[in-house]
Amino acid sequence: MSNGPHAKLAELGLTLPEVTAPLASYVPAVQSGQHVYVSGQLPLAEGKLLATGKVGNGVSAEQAKDLAQRCALNALAAVDSLVGLENVVKIVKLTGFVASAPGFTGQPGVVNGASELFGAVFGEAGRHARSAVGVAELPLDAPVEVEVIVEVA
Repeated sequence: MSNGPHAKLAELGLTLPEVTAPLASYVPAVQSGQHVYVSGQLPLAEGKLLATGKVGNGVSAEQAKDLAQRCALNALAAVDSLVGLENVVKIVKLTGFVASAPGFTGQPGVVNGASELFGAVFGEAGRHARSAVGVAELPLDAPVEVEVIVEVA
């Protein structure tokens, strides 16, 4: 397991956080057949948002990219708690939502924070289909939210 996903995270200097408690009436992740559907993950650490506001007005694109990585890390924690990261076959689909100031069009670069983490942890199995969507508001005034569909063994 020296080259497994937990080892890759350690090489990146990252550890999986505790699974974030849902903010409403849903579960962090659910398995259906060979897929795990991860609910939208915010950039939370220890139950607190790491930043609030709009990307392009108060939150830089680079900061938002880091926040997207945190969202992805939280998504991996949800997958791990449900089925174990070692059972991930493929990151299938990533949808990133970016709370965008008027005129901000750099959503793809922001969502790269999540995409690049999945690639670093899973290699070719981390390459995925993706949408990067600019939105007016996100829960709790979060700048970024990420949801993921994962194929598992």
